[in-house]
Amino acid sequence: MSTQAFLAAAQASLPLLRDPAVAAAWDKPSALPEFSVGGLAAHLAYQVLVVPEVLADPVPQEQQIPLLDHYARAAWIDSGLDSPANTGIRDGGHRLAADGPSALADRYEAALSSLSLPLPSRIVRMRLWGSWSLSLEDLLITRTMELVVHADDLAVSVDLPTPDFPDHTNAVVIDLLSTLATRRHGPVSVIRALSRAERAPSSITAF
Repeated sequence: MSTQAFLAAAQASLPLLRDPAVAAAWDKPSALPEFSVGGLAAHLAYQVLVVPEVLADPVPQEQQIPLLDHYARAAWIDSGLDSPANTGIRDGGHRLAADGPSALADRYEAALSSLSLPLPSRIVRMRLWGSWSLSLEDLLITRTMELVVHADDLAVSVDLPTPDFPDHTNAVVIDLLSTLATRRHGPVSVIRALSRAERAPSSITAF
């Protein structure tokens, strides 16, 4: 299911990357602090570009860990805007955006087209991670969440509608984010936020 959710998210995000409004605002600030529209678009695109990259790498020797442990170790979570992890993410996006919107969208579409089904059942590791790996299925869940969240960020940045993702893609993302939110805030807070407006906490964000 994660493969289909990922591919659907990637396909739904492509028209946004090619929208003239994104190109027109390329060097302007985005809805995310310190990220230009182009840098944010490139960070969105990277979620697809990285998949052929990790599949081309040798099977990693680093320990495979569960999906939620990945988020427990991720350096960008709970680190400040100017932390090395988050500045590195933004710098990487801006470097990837340097060739402009058309080149980025072309690379994205080519990477997506290169993914031949069925995808292999193996473990993978993104080069930016620490000393751990994930199953490809879990990696695709993480990339699906990134695509859906950052497509919304990008659409808001240029006053466009958020892409319409299919139900099965949204279900994967909501399941992950709700699980992370529950781990962060506790089940009572999440249940109240979803069922009792009068007792809802101010936030149940996953990150």
